[in-house]
Amino acid sequence: QVQLVESGGGLVQAGGSLRLSCVASGRTFSRYTMAWFRQAPGKEREFVATINWSSGSTYYADSVKGRFTISRVNAKNTVYLQMNSLKPEDTAVYYCAATLLNILVAGLNDYNYWGQGTQVTVSS
Repeated sequence: QVQLVESGGGLVQAGGSLRLSCVASGRTFSRYTMAWFRQAPGKEREFVATINWSSGSTYYADSVKGRFTISRVNAKNTVYLQMNSLKPEDTAVYYCAATLLNILVAGLNDYNYWGQGTQVTVSS
């Protein structure tokens, strides 16, 4: 069982940066592939980025590639999402997710554990 708590959201102007954090409970955090998803008002939740637990490999949605970076520190049970060059269309609630699958996956149903989300608002 894993519990996830996100933080770091807020209001930022277009072109600015934010770093989201997700702290996981449980002693086996290092064995979970972690991901970030987001959900804008009136839209479905969508994949943003994922990082494999064993290889450290990453995979990004095309919409954020080159602007966002996912990373993790297993010793701190924490995964991060560094968001640069933010755009108004990045406005959403951002969710942290975890799965025991040892592959990079981007589907909602691939993830077993979810955080409560943190709001990111980008003003134009």
